[in-house]
Amino acid sequence: MNKKLAAALSGGAVLVLALSGCSEDEGNAELDAWAKQICDVVPAQNAKIAAAYESITKAAKDSPPEKLQETDSQAFQDLADGYRARAAVIQKAGPPPGVDDGERKQQDAVKKLTTLSASYADLKKQVDALDTKDQADFASGLQDVSDRMEEVEKQRQSALGALKELEAGDPKKALVKQKGCQAASASPSSAAS
Repeated sequence: MNKKLAAALSGGAVLVLALSGCSEDEGNAELDAWAKQICDVVPAQNAKIAAAYESITKAAKDSPPEKLQETDSQAFQDLADGYRARAAVIQKAGPPPGVDDGERKQQDAVKKLTTLSASYADLKKQVDALDTKDQADFASGLQDVSDRMEEVEKQRQSALGALKELEAGDPKKALVKQKGCQAASASPSSAAS
């Protein structure tokens, strides 16, 4: 039953700053400082998020109900924490300096990441409430979690879109210069899609 859940997650590896290429321009000191605030914490957040997705996918392979519940519960908690931390970093960094409509873009990304975090926290509660002693009830409950994951995937896509909008243009040039974002973009498990 958890295979559908794993399939829903496998397409959504990790929300990562959508980085590509390098920039040779001198840049903007304020924008570079903004990017550094974000990129200094990206690798740790990405590692936590990637590990959570991977554990759900691995647990989907014929695990006993108790193990599946434990693994999914921890993974959903880690995802909630990871996306909440990402929202907090972007909130603390503020709008990208000198960017038209930067405040709206920043707040949109924070709002969507916060909503995504709350959805994963709700999934954790839903998984924690499953009855592992009754196989039929457990399977039915897991199907409900799987169905809810489809909605959460739409939220993840929306959050990814908000991040891409926030990063567009000069902010992206500043982000790709930062070592933390370069490491996150080079990691095979961090492909944004």
